[in-house]
Amino acid sequence: MGSYPEAMSVPVLDHTDDVVFVLDFGGQYTQLIARRVRECRVYCEILPYDTPVEVIASRSPRGIIFSGGPASVYEADAPVVDPRIYDLGIPILGICYGLQLMASQLGGEVLPSELREYGLAELTVQEAGILFDGIAVPGQRLPCWMSHGDAVLAAPPGFAIVASTASTPVAAMVDAARRLYGVQFHPEVAHTPFGKQLLWNFLIRGCGCHGDWTPSNFIAGAVQEIRDAVGEAGVVCGVSGGVDSCCVAALVHRAVGEQLTCIFVDHGLLRKGEAEQVRDDFAKAFGIRLIYVDARERFLEKLSGVTDPEEKRKIVGHEFVRVFEEHADNLKGVRFLAQGTLYPDVIESGGSGRAATIKTHHNVGGLPADMTLRVIEPLRWLFKDEVRAVALELGLPESIVHRHPFPGPGLAIRILGEVTPERLAILREADAVFIEELHASGWYRKVWQALAVLVPVRSVGVMGDARTYAYPVVLRAVTSEDAMTASWARLPYDVLDRVASRIVNEVPGVNRVVYDISSKPPATIEWE
Repeated sequence: MGSYPEAMSVPVLDHTDDVVFVLDFGGQYTQLIARRVRECRVYCEILPYDTPVEVIASRSPRGIIFSGGPASVYEADAPVVDPRIYDLGIPILGICYGLQLMASQLGGEVLPSELREYGLAELTVQEAGILFDGIAVPGQRLPCWMSHGDAVLAAPPGFAIVASTASTPVAAMVDAARRLYGVQFHPEVAHTPFGKQLLWNFLIRGCGCHGDWTPSNFIAGAVQEIRDAVGEAGVVCGVSGGVDSCCVAALVHRAVGEQLTCIFVDHGLLRKGEAEQVRDDFAKAFGIRLIYVDARERFLEKLSGVTDPEEKRKIVGHEFVRVFEEHADNLKGVRFLAQGTLYPDVIESGGSGRAATIKTHHNVGGLPADMTLRVIEPLRWLFKDEVRAVALELGLPESIVHRHPFPGPGLAIRILGEVTPERLAILREADAVFIEELHASGWYRKVWQALAVLVPVRSVGVMGDARTYAYPVVLRAVTSEDAMTASWARLPYDVLDRVASRIVNEVPGVNRVVYDISSKPPATIEWE
């Protein structure tokens, strides 16, 4: 649940009888598999590949998916599952490495392929069965996406080969009696055009899922679980104006009404106009009780002299909780803190199993161990697009629902190095120009996230026939589905030209604007 004590957290889990586990073997597409399952309106969670069989069985999942991975099954230290998993009677779909592992453990043959397949390949379907039902008939050829150097040369006993390619004799195999399925290609990527239908076939026909995990059902289940967890106690929720915190607040308010008090902490690290948006567009519209706290000086004092990005994140996270607790002490019966933690936050903070910690999110790994409030995180298992769907169902205004993600530490992690009032003022104005021009050009809704970054170096320039020595501002805009991966946005030159011209002319202290064309990976979306 995060790095804070487990006893202090109140989980809000799935809201359906359909639960599917994706066991992660380190594949680059693991999160994408989970997203595709969710798109089939089936709830799923990512678990480490070595999750004990007893733990898996205790949750009674409808199905299990083995992800791909970079290892070879014949290596001495290759990741494997407990073979007892095949005897649980739960349908299993192996993808890429998952197929090879299933074949190897059940008596098939896996060896390095003479002709490796990376990229598009042509699949020949030999038997439709459950996997290819409604997709192809025997003998039909389909394009698919391959990425493997090993291949299953012989299927295990009891398996029928249902598809192959010119260099991969077992591109798909099925043991109908034991409900075990495997595909060498990647159905989760867009380059496999029939992939989502194949996953749907596995989930609905193979596993018996109902496909009923919808925003309205999620809300109904979450509301009941929040009521059960909170009882008659009070709840405090920090809101920032972003869709995550506002969605949590609206959800908790629907569950417990007047027991909720929202606290908006102006830590001085917000974007231009955000304080007004929270108070006017959200709190008043929903009739939610809101306490405004001006803590700008307090946060800036704590951040003074701090340059390490992780330290900045932890300082902001700790100070947030302290502010909450101080004000919660004045509210009768408050025992819970509601947060907008999302599934990508959990994954990137190392909370989903064996994921490496990419960065510490203040609402996952930055909370103090001695905090007195218990935590509820009703959005913990949702991807960003799912949060937006829930927010719309709850009636949040479009201006909040489609607002770009903004980190809890705010502009503190968009200023490289020390955070000072001067640097904050420069970055806030530059960011406002960028966002304003994206709205004006129609590009704001086309990108996942856009931001400005202040680099604490000086570069020479010429303005008005005089030499300047001022800051450069970095612009970053990315396209993405869930922030797990991202591509830099191909903004039109005329838009970039207007933004750069306005920033240099309107923001004192800036004489240079550059555009970040790095994708994630290898870069992250934020700079710190």
